Amino acid sequence: MSDTERLRRWRLVLGGGAADGTGCGLSGRDVGIDRALGALYDSDRKGGLGASSPSVPRWLGDIREYFPASVVQVMQRDAFERLDLRRMLTEPEMLEAVVPDVALVSTLISMRGLLGGKTKDTARLVVRKVVEALMRKLEEPLRQAVTGAIDRASVNRRPRHAEIDWNRTIRANLRHYQAEYRTIIPETRFGHGRRQRASLKDVILCIDQSGSMASSVVYSSIFGAVMASLPAVTTRLVVFDTEVVDLSDELEDPVEVLFSVQLGGGTDINRAMGYCESRITRPEDTILVLISDLYEGGVEAGLLARAQRMVASGVQVVALLALSDEGAPSYDRALAGRLAALGVPAFACTPDLFPDLMAAAIRKSDLTAWAASAGIAAIPAAGPPG
Repeated sequence: MSDTERLRRWRLVLGGGAADGTGCGLSGRDVGIDRALGALYDSDRKGGLGASSPSVPRWLGDIREYFPASVVQVMQRDAFERLDLRRMLTEPEMLEAVVPDVALVSTLISMRGLLGGKTKDTARLVVRKVVEALMRKLEEPLRQAVTGAIDRASVNRRPRHAEIDWNRTIRANLRHYQAEYRTIIPETRFGHGRRQRASLKDVILCIDQSGSMASSVVYSSIFGAVMASLPAVTTRLVVFDTEVVDLSDELEDPVEVLFSVQLGGGTDINRAMGYCESRITRPEDTILVLISDLYEGGVEAGLLARAQRMVASGVQVVALLALSDEGAPSYDRALAGRLAALGVPAFACTPDLFPDLMAAAIRKSDLTAWAASAGIAAIPAAGPPG
């Protein structure tokens, strides 16, 4: 890198004022880049990007012109937090100018009480755009993982004649081919699973809707909608703060689910787990995914007792400290360790890994071992509070 290019980059990083001592002037496109950065990051900003400033839509357009989408999303998020621009999302013209992403969806959900008329309609369109993009990315991997795990779990080893899976049976017995009789002796037979029930697995997604879990709520709603469309799985989606709301009937449309969520407020995990426990009818065939940072505002002893009871009955319970791409989450490490000691593995999971996690749970694999194989550090078991 030349000295001139190095000075140019430092000038853009440091801004004007005291940084002018670099001796590097800006021209052309760099002037616009510097103006866009300065409007957001100059600590001595006066005026600039006010919430009602007519420059906001222009600034949103400028950053899309100057920076790649990943950087635009970061700058938008910084603008909402640093400059209190959340109010700008109540104006349809400005809302239409932002780049939709999961963080924006979380913000819109938390603000939906302030939205009305055309603004609310625009917000729904923005949320639906993000949801549809995520569905295209995540639906097929989850569908394949869950369906494949269900098929393997439901293999019939003693099939009746009408139930034999001939292709799989022949492949498995090729080594028993009898040349003299020009046939195969099928020592091992594989059949299609006997679907005596409407579904083979019950999945409950129990989601903490406190503000810190916003991205997890978005991804959970999408995954819940995908699993609800699979006939081999019965899916229930429960959200909670200090109250518990069952949104299972709305899973056909994840956008409606998201606009039913109340982000923020307190947390009563014990109460939510109690509701989920009351809905379990087939413990051995039930997977309960608690998605929470585990900062319990309810009765911790009651939560631990419920978790222990469910695990003992055969329910597969896993605590996801986050379901997002936002990096290491903040969580109650002590409670996570106590749950792990009861047989409830606790770790964070990215959306890309969630399909594999569900497949492992359906196969009744050791989820702590699965996490280790996926490069995820599970929380170690801890004793009761001293």
